[in-house]
Amino acid sequence: MAYRNKVYVSMDADNDLHYYYLMKAWKQNDNTEFNFYDAHNLNNIYDKSEESIKAGLRERFKNTKIFVLLVGEHTKYLYKYVRWEIEEAIKREIPFIVVNLNGKRCLDTNNCPALARDNLAIHISFNSKIMQYALENWPSSFEEKHKSGDKDSYYYKDSVYKSLGL
Repeated sequence: MAYRNKVYVSMDADNDLHYYYLMKAWKQNDNTEFNFYDAHNLNNIYDKSEESIKAGLRERFKNTKIFVLLVGEHTKYLYKYVRWEIEEAIKREIPFIVVNLNGKRCLDTNNCPALARDNLAIHISFNSKIMQYALENWPSSFEEKHKSGDKDSYYYKDSVYKSLGL
């Protein structure tokens, strides 16, 4: 079994890919503590067929410690890959962070895909400080809540954002 230390980021690549690149830039910036081990750095997709892409993504999931879903205006309409990735994360019981690109700090019922709304996840805004906080703290909370059968949506109180200077 592979060592699971990677962050798998799912998104609407047609509309929201620049947010993923911004996350990678946060990681490169010397003035921020943001860091993640990106599952997408594993180059294991060899052709553009759906079968090959999903096989490569399954391999990435084997190394995944936490699943991040970037939620934009169109994310809830994506079924071919985004829904499939959400299903894989749920099936594999991977801690789930939903990141609202519109700045909302809790469940965004208008934009969040139903599967992400109806399964255990923490919902945060798009910001390096709160994302780093969630990457460091949510997996242990997820494990506790998951064992008890909890499927609720969670969010951090304003006091957490305030303590991070947000």
